[in-house]
Amino acid sequence: MTRWFVPALIAVMAGCAAPRETAVVTERAPRPLKPPSTEDAMRSVREAEPVPEAAGLDSVRARRFDGGKMWTFDNPPLDYFASAYGFRPDSAWLARARLSALRFATYCSASFVSPHGLVMTNHHCGRQSVTDVSKPGENLLDNGFYAGTVEDERKVDGLYVDQLIGIEDVTARVYVAAARGGDAEARWDAVRKQAEALEKSLTDVAKARDTTLYVQVIPLYHGGKYSAYTYHRYHDVRLVMAPELQIGFFGGDHDNFTFPRYNLDMSFFRVYGTDGKPLETPHHFAWSREGSREGDAVFVVGNPGSTSRLSTVSQLRYERDYALPQQRAVMQSRARILKEYIDSHPEEAETYDLRNPYFTIANSWKATEGQLQGLQDPYLLARRAAAERDLRAAIAANDSLQRRFGDVWNQIDQIQGSKRATSAQARALTFFMNGSMSSHVLIRAMYGYIHGLMQQRGFPPDQMQEVYDEAVKVKNWPADVEKAFIAARLEELKEYLGPADPTMKRLLAGRSPEAVAQALVDSSVLVDSSRFHALLDKNYLYSKDATVPVIQAIAPLYFTLSQQLENFEKQEEDLNARLARAQFAVYGTTIPPDASFSLRLADGVVRGYDYNGTHTSPFTTYYGLFDRYYGHHGHEEWDLPDYWMALPESFAYETPVNLASTNDIIGGNSGSPLVNKDLEIVGLVFDGNIESLPNKYLFTDERARTVSVDARGILEALDDVYDADRLVLEITAGRFVSTEEEADTVMSSRD
Repeated sequence: MTRWFVPALIAVMAGCAAPRETAVVTERAPRPLKPPSTEDAMRSVREAEPVPEAAGLDSVRARRFDGGKMWTFDNPPLDYFASAYGFRPDSAWLARARLSALRFATYCSASFVSPHGLVMTNHHCGRQSVTDVSKPGENLLDNGFYAGTVEDERKVDGLYVDQLIGIEDVTARVYVAAARGGDAEARWDAVRKQAEALEKSLTDVAKARDTTLYVQVIPLYHGGKYSAYTYHRYHDVRLVMAPELQIGFFGGDHDNFTFPRYNLDMSFFRVYGTDGKPLETPHHFAWSREGSREGDAVFVVGNPGSTSRLSTVSQLRYERDYALPQQRAVMQSRARILKEYIDSHPEEAETYDLRNPYFTIANSWKATEGQLQGLQDPYLLARRAAAERDLRAAIAANDSLQRRFGDVWNQIDQIQGSKRATSAQARALTFFMNGSMSSHVLIRAMYGYIHGLMQQRGFPPDQMQEVYDEAVKVKNWPADVEKAFIAARLEELKEYLGPADPTMKRLLAGRSPEAVAQALVDSSVLVDSSRFHALLDKNYLYSKDATVPVIQAIAPLYFTLSQQLENFEKQEEDLNARLARAQFAVYGTTIPPDASFSLRLADGVVRGYDYNGTHTSPFTTYYGLFDRYYGHHGHEEWDLPDYWMALPESFAYETPVNLASTNDIIGGNSGSPLVNKDLEIVGLVFDGNIESLPNKYLFTDERARTVSVDARGILEALDDVYDADRLVLEITAGRFVSTEEEADTVMSSRD
C-alpha cells in the first residue's frame, strides 16, 4: 500500500464517523503534550529513566560504534579508516564506489560489475522478476535462467535501478521554514513542507537537464541534517541469469539468518540505454579472482533500509512488549497457512505464485524473532540506557540545549503510553492492507468501500483513479487460502475486541469465523478480479455483495484506529526529530545517521566467530555444501538441482562459496557488493547471521556477521556448472560478446 493511502482514506472518512456501536477505540487522540519544566527535565536525568532492567548491569557503558558504521558518502570517517585499516580513500575512490553502486527498485541494493551495464544482485531480490518474465509452460524460478545470447535477455516490466550521481547539503534551505514563527509543531510542519517543495523544485530543474534524473531530499539524523540526493533512474532492465531456487535459497527457512552457510544467492541483470543497446558503464566494480583472506578490510556499498539506533529506551520497550510480538504473531499465522497450502497443492501454488509471498513472510518472521530476542536481552537495553544517560547529561550541562531539548524524553514516554492503550485494537488489524499477509477479498472490499464513498462525494476523477489503480493490482488467490486468511483475521478481531463487542456481533451474527469466511468465499464476486473490476466501475457499496456488510463493520474501526495511530506517529516523528537534532548538536557527524534506504559505506573485516561451543572459519566451501546435502538427504530444503550431482571433473570443491565479515548491514543491503580496498568485488551480501538481527537497535560485531556469496564461488559456478562463458568473460575481462558460441571461442583461445 502506498504511503499516501492511509491519510487519503482518513480524509475520505472525514465527516463519516462510524455508528457509535461500531467504534471500539474509546480514547481520543492525545492533545498536544505539555512540556515539563526544566526542573522536571533535570530531575529525570538524575532520578528517572533510563535504568538497567536487571541486577548487575548498572556498570554497563556505551561504546564508540553503538550507533553503527553506516557512513554517508559526504561524511566518510577518513581518519578512522586510516587508523583502523591503514587506508584513506580519496575523492576518486569514493566517487567510483558511489557511481558503481545501485538501488534495485524499492527493496534491494545492486551494482554495476562490467563496462556494459551488467548488474549483480541477489537471487532473492530478483526472484519476483524471474517469475514475471517466465513464459507459459516455463518454471524459471525452479529451473533457473541463463540468456545464452544478448537477444535472449528478458526485459522486466516495471523494474528499475537508481544510480546516485550527486549529493548536496540543503539543511539551511530546509530550515529557513523553521524561522517563520508559530509553535514547535507548526514550525516543524513547515520544515517538512519546505523539504517536499525543495525536492519538487530540484527534481524539476534536474529533469530539465535529463528526464531520467530525479531528486530525493532525505532527512538524516531524523531531520538534524537534510541532503538532496540526485539519482539517475534506468527503466530498461533485463534478466540475464538466475540460478535455480534450490541453490539460490539452499537450506530454505532453516538456514536463513545462519552461518556457516552455503548459498548461491545471486542473479544478474543488464541495464539498456535509451538507444536499446547495453548501457556503457565506465563506473563499475572489477572482479577479484583471488577473493579475500581472514583479516582483510572489506566495505559494503549499499542501501540499508531502516534502523532504530537513535530510539529511546522507552520506544524500544514498546517495540519489545507490543509492536514486535503482534507482528510476529500475524506473520507466523499467515506463513503457516501458506506453507500448508503450498505443500498440499503445489501446482495451484505455482499458478497463483504463492511461494514468493510465503518466502517474504517467512523471512520477515525470522528477522522479527531475532530482533525481539535482542530487545529481550537486558544487556542490550542497559547499553542503550547508558548512551541515553550520556546524551541527557550532555544536554543538561548546556543551558541552551536543555531549553530546546530537555523535555523530549518525557514527551516520548507519554506517547508510548498512548500507543499501549490502543495496542489491542492495533493487533487485530495488523497488516490489514498488506498483500502478502491479508485476505485479498478483504483488501478488495476495502478498496471498493473507499472508491464507493469517493463516488458518492464527488471526489476529483484523478484521486478516484489512484484508488482504482491500486485496487486492480490485487491478484486472485485460491479459495482455500482466502477462507483461511479471512477466518484468521476475524479470529484476531474476536480475540482482541471480545465476542461481546458490537462490531464482532455485527460481523459474526452468531456464527464462527470459519463459517463467515466460508460464506464470503462461496458467494462474493470479490474472489475474481474481473468481476471485482466490474463492481468498481459501478458502485461497490450498492452491489449487495456478501462482503459489503462485513467491510462496513470493519472499515470504520480501521479508519478510526488509523487516524489515531497517524496522530501518534506524527507527534512521535516530531519528537524523534528533536531528539536526533539534540544528538546531532552534541556529536555531529562522528556517528552515522539511522539507515534510510540511502547509499552508505560500511567498513569491516573478514572474520569468523565463536558459536555453539566452537569457532567457525569465515569461509565455507562447496565441500561443505555437499556435506549439508548428504547430511540432510531427502529433506527438500537441502536438495540440489539434478545436474549439480554430475559436475565436471574440473569443478573445484574447495572453492569458498560463502564468507562472513563484521560489516554493518540491515534489510535493504541485500544485493550490496562487498569490495576490497581496490574496489574489487570479493563478495555479494545476501544475509546476516541470527546474532546480527539485534543490530537494528545497537551495533555489535563480537558475533554479529554479514554473510556474502564469495566472488570465487560465484565464478566457479558460472564457469563449471552453468557454462556461462559470456558472463565469465564479461566480469573477469570486461569483454562483452553477443552469443555463448562467441564466448566459447574467446575462452578457448585464451586457454
